Amino acid sequence: MEIHLIDSAGKDFYFPVNPEEITITRGKALETINIVALGEYDFPIGERVKEIAFSSFFPAAYDPGYCKYENLPDPQVAMNQITSMMNSKRPVRLIISDTAVNVLVMLSAHNSTFKGGEPGDVYFEITARTWQEMKVHTSAAAQAKNSPSNRSDTKQAAKTYTVKSGDTLSKIAKLELGSSSKWQAIYKANAKTIGKDPNKIKPGQKLVLP
Repeated sequence: MEIHLIDSAGKDFYFPVNPEEITITRGKALETINIVALGEYDFPIGERVKEIAFSSFFPAAYDPGYCKYENLPDPQVAMNQITSMMNSKRPVRLIISDTAVNVLVMLSAHNSTFKGGEPGDVYFEITARTWQEMKVHTSAAAQAKNSPSNRSDTKQAAKTYTVKSGDTLSKIAKLELGSSSKWQAIYKANAKTIGKDPNKIKPGQKLVLP
């Protein structure tokens, strides 16, 4: 089994000595609500963050009996590297070979111990919590409120009318606007299209209705 921590820059920290055990804590998030006259009830609200914890040590000297590789990091330097990862605001990837653990985590605790009679060795305990990017979900009501069709500053598309054979401005005004007397408003909005004579509209012309 190998245990690796890979930071956001791709730097691979390979633990030299395997722990005797690794603990993974899982749980369900519950919200407790007190209902009058009925008592307390628990309602599940999601999955809790998993915690992965293990302890081992950084040896000062190589020993083939328990070391995974020969070119060992200096125990003090290794301890500082772990501390730096813990203080970083970016997650690191925890990989434990021969297991299903290959997840992004935040290091939440790193405890070091120095023991008498073992000069140079640094013992440690690490706790990691699984990390996932926070996503903000917008409610349907908020989406509808912010949609372009519901914005007060959004203008509706102007209604148009295509001139047919036999049409006059007064006839169009009667059919589309409810009063033949509104023909002047139609002419005013379409003077460039119609020309100087409001009586000379042509089939196929598209007129903007006020």
